[in-house]
Amino acid sequence: MANNEQRRKDAMRTLERELKRRARAEKLKPLGVVVTTLAILLFIGGSIYLLTTAGGADDNEAADESTTPVEPAALTATPVSGEKVPMKRSSPLPETVTCDYPDDGEASKDIDKPATDNVPATGTVTITLKTNQGDIPMELDRAISPCGVNAIEHMAKSNYFNDTVCHRITGGGLNVLQCGDPTGTGTGGPGFKFAGEWPVKDSGLDQNTPLVYPKGSIAMANPSDPDANGSQFFLNWADSQLPPQYTVLGSMTDEGTKTVADIAKNGIEGGGTSDGKPAKEVRIEKAEVK
Repeated sequence: MANNEQRRKDAMRTLERELKRRARAEKLKPLGVVVTTLAILLFIGGSIYLLTTAGGADDNEAADESTTPVEPAALTATPVSGEKVPMKRSSPLPETVTCDYPDDGEASKDIDKPATDNVPATGTVTITLKTNQGDIPMELDRAISPCGVNAIEHMAKSNYFNDTVCHRITGGGLNVLQCGDPTGTGTGGPGFKFAGEWPVKDSGLDQNTPLVYPKGSIAMANPSDPDANGSQFFLNWADSQLPPQYTVLGSMTDEGTKTVADIAKNGIEGGGTSDGKPAKEVRIEKAEVK
């Protein structure tokens, strides 16, 4: 648009000079001056119009190109190697344990605290996330992280996860779908927290050495503090490499893993390739406990 304006100014200066010259040269021919002037005006005016419209078309095309949405590409997993996080404890826990759920900020959604005494440390619980992209059945193992499973089961039974979105999906060396925050921002929680369990504690693993969280596994997400678990968890749609600072809860069924892998195929909003909001909203309509 700046170029068009300059062209207009140059054209007007040319017109003024031409009119003055012709006026001096043809003082005795007023009619000829008028006719000539009109012709010049029409010619230059037409030129200005063409320059303006041509420039406008280019600008519009550039604007259209700049606002053209990027088509999301399917996420891909980078092969990772190394020791896998053990999905079973080396030594069993007692049949029941005592858990602690201290306050931790404001709850994103009203919910009571889970029970703390006589929490089962044997058996499994099945929770199915009924989403708009398909079912994600999960088998949570009380024997591996009883306090974490107790908390997630309690929140599911209390409808805490109902009508919430899974706000993050990643690809590459970390291949997860992250859910459990009612605010959908990655900052929300239930107003309480609990300490890390397996493999954070009792495993003897170096907490700074990356391991492989296997495809299908489920673990608690935390804000860089393995003892600050809340309600957010992540589902590994492929092997992921992470330090063992994330409490393992159990595994998805084959059906659940496939559903999450299919979600990853939809890509990331805005065309990202490694980390962001799912291109197609993933909403947990209901979390069913069996």
